[in-house]
Formats: sequence, C-alpha cells, structure tokens
Amino acid sequence: MKNIKIFNGLVGIEKKFKNLSWLYSVIIFGCFFPFVSPAIALFVGLIFSFMGIRHEDIHKYTSKLLQLSIVLMGFGMSLSAVVSASKSGFLETIVSVTLVMSIGIFLGRLLRVEKNTTLLIAAGTAICGGSAIAAVAPVINSKNYQTSFALIVVFVLNAVALFLFPFVGHKLGLNQEVFGNWAAIAIHDTSSVVGAGAMYGEKALQVATTVKLIRALWIIPLSLMVAFVYKNSNQKSIKFPWFILFFVFAIIFANVFPDFQSSYEHFSWLGKRGMVVALFLIGSNITVSEIKKSGGRSFALGIILWAIIAIGSLLFLAR
Repeated sequence: MKNIKIFNGLVGIEKKFKNLSWLYSVIIFGCFFPFVSPAIALFVGLIFSFMGIRHEDIHKYTSKLLQLSIVLMGFGMSLSAVVSASKSGFLETIVSVTLVMSIGIFLGRLLRVEKNTTLLIAAGTAICGGSAIAAVAPVINSKNYQTSFALIVVFVLNAVALFLFPFVGHKLGLNQEVFGNWAAIAIHDTSSVVGAGAMYGEKALQVATTVKLIRALWIIPLSLMVAFVYKNSNQKSIKFPWFILFFVFAIIFANVFPDFQSSYEHFSWLGKRGMVVALFLIGSNITVSEIKKSGGRSFALGIILWAIIAIGSLLFLAR
C-alpha cells in the first residue's frame, strides 16, 4: 500500500511538471540573450528532460530550426578572408579534417560506438564543433540522444581546451603563429578557438580565426559527402541536404553584395541564436535511458580522438 502511494505521488509530480510546458516559451526567449551560451541551453534542456517537463508539439521543428540556423550563419562568413589565408594553413586543414574523420570512424568501430554518434563526434572534432554536428545531424537522421551526446562531448572538451591550450603553449614556448594554427586545428568550437587565441596574443588570434574559418567551410563538402555515402538499410534513396546549398548561396550572396553588411550581421546573429534554441530543444527531448544507451564508449571516443589530433598537430607544427 505504501509503495502504491509513493508511485501515485511520483505520477502526480510528473503531471505537474508536464503542465509547466509554458516554460519553454520563457527559455526560448532567454536563448536570444548573449549570456545564454549553447552549452547552457543544452544543459537547461537536459534539466527539463530529467524533470519530465515536455512540450511534444514543438520538438518536431528542431531539425528544421537547425537547418535554418546553418543557412543564416552563412551570411556571416567571409570568402575574402578564406582566399587571403595562407596556403600552408589551408593544406594543414585539409589533412587534419581527412585524418580526423578517418581515425574517428575507425575508433568508433573499434569501440563499438553507434554509427551516427561516431560520425557526429568525428565531424565535430574535425571541423567546428557544434555547428558541424548541427549540419550533419539532419543529413544522417540522428536521434536526439545521439546528437545531444556528441554535443556534450564537444562542449566539455572545448571548456578544457580554452584553458589548457594557452598554458601548454606558454610552457612549450610556441610562437603565436604556431599556436594560432594549433588552436584552430585542435580545438572544436569557434568561440573557444577565438578565446584561446585572444589569451595567447594578437597574432595568434588572427591566425587562429582565419584557419578556423577555413575549417568551418568544410561543413559544405563534408555534409554533401555524408549525404551520398551514408545510407540506411531502410532508405531507398539518398537524402540530399538541400539546406547546404542554401548555406552556400548565403555565403556567395553576402560576398557579392557587400552593401547590405549590417543586414548580414543580423542574419548571422539570428542563426547563432537559433542554434542555441535548437540545442535547448534537443536536450529537452532526450531521456535518461537514451543517455545510458550511448554509454561511456562514446565519451571515450571523443577524448581519444581529440587527444590524437591535439598531440599530432602540435608535433607537426612545432617540428
């Protein structure tokens, strides 16, 4: 009888939390403020999920929101900065992206990590963290827990890298150009790359930002390649990522018609904030069982892959 009362009480609490779905509007509104980072939005979403606060109708728009955010962010990318980048930085980026994706897929199979989770972690490590994961996720139809776990791995390692890289760079006496290239290649997210570069010096910041931009543009060929190579057994045709073409169009349009720069900045800002909202929705739509399903092997994959690219690229650049 006592157990039945406890069970009924828990059910009552869960129903009360479900009635708090209006909180989604509050949090989504808050995601448009600069102090709400992607990591914070994802964490708040996870709290909502664990507390049973659900909004079933809104989650069906998550994938579309991710795609729209990627397109809008394209208006903030400068092709002129890419063209002016050094050839060595461009070559190093090509090599690092190819190697990280290849090693990531191999390690994923070795550790028996789910295919989707492996691809997302590898893409996030190889290119630009959360943005790459957000671009690839709709292409491979990843489940919420797979996308969320890949993002968690990237955000945690980003936080570590922001403080670890400048410390290691000073200890090893790396010059600013070498450090800028290293940070751009081995740190996932653009914000952490910029932060680490700024902490190290003005030249390091400039190099890191430019090389990171080149890495970010690899979202385009990677998404297209995944669309053609990846195919579920249940799929009779390839799901072409049309939003990537709109992403390319946004980049070209912004650079062909530079007179509307102020508007492009607003579009880019809206895309970044839209990404924050999408991460909140992703986090709020997973369950504890789904997180357990991904297991420690996925996190081990992210750590090992990050360590390989960080150490490997440092040895190559500092030789």
